[in-house]
Amino acid sequence: MKKLNRVLLIGLAALTALSAALVPAAMAQDAEIVNSYDNTAELIQKFPVNNPTPVEEGMGEKIQNRLLTGFENWNRGFDAWKAWGNILYTEDSIYNVHGARLTLAEYQTAMDITLKQTNILMGDFMNMIICDDWTAIQYEISTQVGDMVIPGTVMEFVKFADYGDELGVRVVEGWGGVKDISYTGMSMFQGEAEKEFQKTADEALLAYEIPETDDLAEKYPVLNPTTDNSEIAAEIRAAILAHFDSWNKGYEEWAAAVDNFYTEDAVINLGVGQDLSLDAYKAAVKEQMETKTVEKMYFDSMLISEDWGAIHFRIVATNPETGEREPGDMMQFFHFVQDGNTVRVDKSWTE
Repeated sequence: MKKLNRVLLIGLAALTALSAALVPAAMAQDAEIVNSYDNTAELIQKFPVNNPTPVEEGMGEKIQNRLLTGFENWNRGFDAWKAWGNILYTEDSIYNVHGARLTLAEYQTAMDITLKQTNILMGDFMNMIICDDWTAIQYEISTQVGDMVIPGTVMEFVKFADYGDELGVRVVEGWGGVKDISYTGMSMFQGEAEKEFQKTADEALLAYEIPETDDLAEKYPVLNPTTDNSEIAAEIRAAILAHFDSWNKGYEEWAAAVDNFYTEDAVINLGVGQDLSLDAYKAAVKEQMETKTVEKMYFDSMLISEDWGAIHFRIVATNPETGEREPGDMMQFFHFVQDGNTVRVDKSWTE
């Protein structure tokens, strides 16, 4: 059931648009939807953010409203999903579903099949980190298949742009979930252009070489840097980079360093029902490293706001027996606490 859940955990931004394939355009135009930048205070009472972080005036406020409005329109029914999707996206928008790059039309086709077999219910926002024109969100979701309801969480990283027309802020590209067992199924909906783009991107990742330097910011670059919304951002970034680097040095060095990265009583979440202590986490990593070598390469995104950090990064996994290498990605959310002259993580979530 856990694997099934990951196939269905698609994400807010995509789902609101996907319904476009399922209703006639005329019906969608008549749908009653919310589309205003003036109702954020009302919507955030209805859809609270459990761990709020600062939202800058202007672009940040518009992105926040878009996310909240998505939840509201979802609950208004199928036609509203269609109408809202036409506002949230452009024809050129891209959404990466568990690693598979899809155009809006391809995404609509994929979700047409999924939504006819399942009922997806949105839960609370756990995080909504907004920096510049980027957001990283984590939220609860329930997927109903027949009589079974499967709980889960979703992580998304989304880049927005203000197009300056009457539709305003819209999605440029988003990433809903990481490359996993769902990738094969989702990639079946790719057209030739997306397949070729995917192939080129995967080949580039496999060929990528980590720079030989002691400057960790140069060694592990962030492809989409954003402005920090945190007084302790420099400390958070340094801690993330050091933790990142220790992983690539092998289990023994990582295990020694991880005691400084996490607090002694840290709670480390690896999925629904998988809250681990630090000792249990180290044991799980040791077991995993014995069967698969995972090298952390570089960051797609790193958003830091107050005492929170959210990262999306690329990896290459190698089977030690066959030598087969597989490109992939991971997403993580960290909550940091001040500990003397440094910061440490007391809660983390990984996908």
